[in-house]
Order: sequence, then C-alpha cells, then structure tokens
Amino acid sequence: MSILEWQLSQIAQCDIDEVVVVTGFAYEIVDAIVAKVTDIKVRTLHNPMYAHTDNLGTCWEARTEMGGPFVLMNGDTLFEAAVLHRLLACDKGYPITLATDAKPHFDLDDMKIITAGDRLVNVSKQLNISLVSGESIGLMVFNQAGADAFTLKLEEMMDQNNALKLWYLSAIDQLASEGIVGICPIQGLSWCEVDDAADFAAAADVVIQWPAKAG
Repeated sequence: MSILEWQLSQIAQCDIDEVVVVTGFAYEIVDAIVAKVTDIKVRTLHNPMYAHTDNLGTCWEARTEMGGPFVLMNGDTLFEAAVLHRLLACDKGYPITLATDAKPHFDLDDMKIITAGDRLVNVSKQLNISLVSGESIGLMVFNQAGADAFTLKLEEMMDQNNALKLWYLSAIDQLASEGIVGICPIQGLSWCEVDDAADFAAAADVVIQWPAKAG
C-alpha cells in the first residue's frame, strides 16, 4: 500500500468531510491512487509550480481551499487515526493547534518546537536545543480565525524575495509570535515520518499494526 493510501485509510476513520491532495511531481500516479479511493471523499489539486517552490508555495497554491476550518498535514507523515482524533478533540484555545511529540534527543532534521505551557513560541529545525521541548509531527488544525490568519500570512510571505525557498512552518513560526498557535501533545500514540527508503521499510512494520488497534 502507498503512503497516501495509508494516510487516507486513517483519515477516513475521523470526522473529516473531504481530503484535498496537493500534487506535484508524478501527479498522474497520485491521481490514479485517488481515483480508486471509495471510503472518503478525496480529490487532487495540482501545483504547476512544484519544481520551483518549497511547501510555502504549495500552501499558497491551495489557499482557496482554506476558506473555513481545516486540517493541514505533510505528505510524508504517517499516523494512526487516534492521533487525528486527539487533535480534532483538543480544546482549541488557539486559532491554530499543532500536534506535537516529545523524545529524549533531537537531530538537525527534526522540526523542533519551543513552548510556553500549551502555547507555541517557535517552530524550526534551527533552535537552541537547550530550549526545545518537542517536535511538530507535520499535522495541525485551523479554526476559522486560524485559517484567515494563515492565508493572510501566506499572501504576505509570498511577496518576499526568498518566498520560493520557504517552508509553510516558517509562516506558523511567525504566527506563533502573535500568540495564536497552541500545541496538542500526542505522546503514546503511533506516527512516523518517511524521508527515504529506509524510513519506508521501517514504517511498514509500524502501520501494519494500526487497523487492529483501530478495531
């Protein structure tokens, strides 16, 4: 099963009305996978600039889909349905809420976070390790105010000279400075990130357990 199919199988168990998959490289393959999905409403949105932008630009291309409350997730993040259930049920005292996890040690590739209680202070790969309290898993929820703030920030940042090289979490980091981003810890639940073939092989041993747990 593909990563996307695993993601959709878990999302289908949650209170999500529709999934929009933003595509780029090999979009025809993704379109074919989506066309076979029957247990949840899903469609694709192609980003014709995928070869020239990082994922801030991808989000900007999809900004018209962000007119109301929504969930944003990375294409390389796999998680059991319980993770999304917890995030959706989280007491949203903030317009934007990140699903976060903690571990004893962090490396350069981790999307690290600094927090003050349940409020996000910073999110970046380049943070002072002595201040880091966890990591973003690449899954977050926006209420209406959060959606409005995020799309406005996307428009603002896409006017910058370096916009095509930016990650969307740089927008979240800026919004965190305005005090509107919170966290939802998901410790004890299962998720993994797939960056390469070794990660994919390891993920297979993890996700195969999820349907039994969901049942």
